[in-house]
Amino acid sequence: MNVLMVSSEATPFAKSGGLADAVSALSRSLRRAGHDVRLVLPRYYGVDKAALRAVPGPLGVPMGQGEEWASVLEGTLPGCDAPVYFIDHEGFFGREGIYGSKSETDYADNPRRFSFFARAAFQLCRKLGWYPDVMHAHDWPSALVPVYRRFTETGPEFEHTSTVLTIHNLGYQGVYPKGSFPYFGLPWDLFHGAGFEYYDAVNMLKAGLTCADMLSTVSPTYAREIQMPELGCSLDGLLRARSARLVGILNGVDLDDWNPATDALLPARYTAADLSGKAACKRALQLEFGLPVDGGKPVIGMVSRLTDQKGVGELFGPAYGCAAPLCRDMDLQFAVMGSGDDWCERELASLSSRLPNFKAWIGYSERLAHLVEAGSDFFMMPSRYEPCGLNQMYSLRYGTLPIVHRTGGLADTVSNYDQDTGSGTGFMLDHQTPRAIYDTAGWAVWAWYNRPGHITAMRERAMAQEFSWDKAAREYVALYGTAADPAAR
Repeated sequence: MNVLMVSSEATPFAKSGGLADAVSALSRSLRRAGHDVRLVLPRYYGVDKAALRAVPGPLGVPMGQGEEWASVLEGTLPGCDAPVYFIDHEGFFGREGIYGSKSETDYADNPRRFSFFARAAFQLCRKLGWYPDVMHAHDWPSALVPVYRRFTETGPEFEHTSTVLTIHNLGYQGVYPKGSFPYFGLPWDLFHGAGFEYYDAVNMLKAGLTCADMLSTVSPTYAREIQMPELGCSLDGLLRARSARLVGILNGVDLDDWNPATDALLPARYTAADLSGKAACKRALQLEFGLPVDGGKPVIGMVSRLTDQKGVGELFGPAYGCAAPLCRDMDLQFAVMGSGDDWCERELASLSSRLPNFKAWIGYSERLAHLVEAGSDFFMMPSRYEPCGLNQMYSLRYGTLPIVHRTGGLADTVSNYDQDTGSGTGFMLDHQTPRAIYDTAGWAVWAWYNRPGHITAMRERAMAQEFSWDKAAREYVALYGTAADPAAR
């Protein structure tokens, strides 16, 4: 099949979260399976123009206030030979950040930037003389691709092109003032007819969900959760109406980058059959974070964006978070790496200064992320919601038992410990509260000291789990086939 990935992010070119990893890894797997997969991205300042080839000639893109002009650059996705095309428009993308900057966290002209990008994807196909069987859009920044395909790109070139829209996080929808709509180049009757209207504002994701031939999200449990009011972010009714066209496909893990037997970022490598390297990583982690070196004490690790979604309020809230009592009451160590909300960064610094068994590293380091995964005994991930999650899968691969909230992809990848039989691969809490996190972490620490044989067996079981992108790619190919069915339109 010919597949065009239309995304605002893809590693290593532009990344703000897991979307970028997923798009690139899926593209590589599809390419390995023999499909002609190509990617199109905006050319942000962070993308080195000198490393790309120019595609001859300008690109004209018709929009509501006249034609916009851009150039096209071409590169290759590392790890395979998939072409990556970059839409180079200085006014829209020649700036700091992907969606915003420090001074303007959400660019006011994002509707113009990303509606232009979605329409440019079709013009790119014309320029190349290459027409995809599937245009696969990701999240709200490319959600207008299905809209344009349904209402404006109806000529013979795209007659056999279907659309798939993947929801990576329903909490981000691209909601902007109604005054943005004229720029899209669509008649006003489509403000309602294509699903844009959202409390008299424009909702770009809602329009994409209304118009796409098929919808997917990044885990089976999250596909069910977003059809309910609690996690539907006010679009649950629309998603229930389109439930026959919505599937959940669990993201995979890059098995080359995240493999404890070959990980070059670790001070020692290890396997389930020989965990001596994991003990060396634990010692290195304790030294790196300034924790007392003690192999007998359990280490809880955490690598996270410090935002409410990730449960940081319940963990680190100054007046009610459970991390401080957890460290005071239990014989454990806690190592945290992350950045995000200012209040949380300040609180982590305060906890680090007050508690000898709690240390935090503010920021992000790929090397330290791998060290935390490998050197910890447990991994803390009590997200309020988690569409898929990657860190719990990394943890399982590294024999680090996750402590997670039973939601989304966490529920699909971690099985709960049974203290009678020793089965399971992690520790799950059903209610996302400070008390529940405290009790579940305490349960894990109890098992560490009282059921060491269970811990060893759980580690071996966890490391045997398989989270290959090739499996996900096969499911996406089946999804593409369903999208191509004329009955989907």
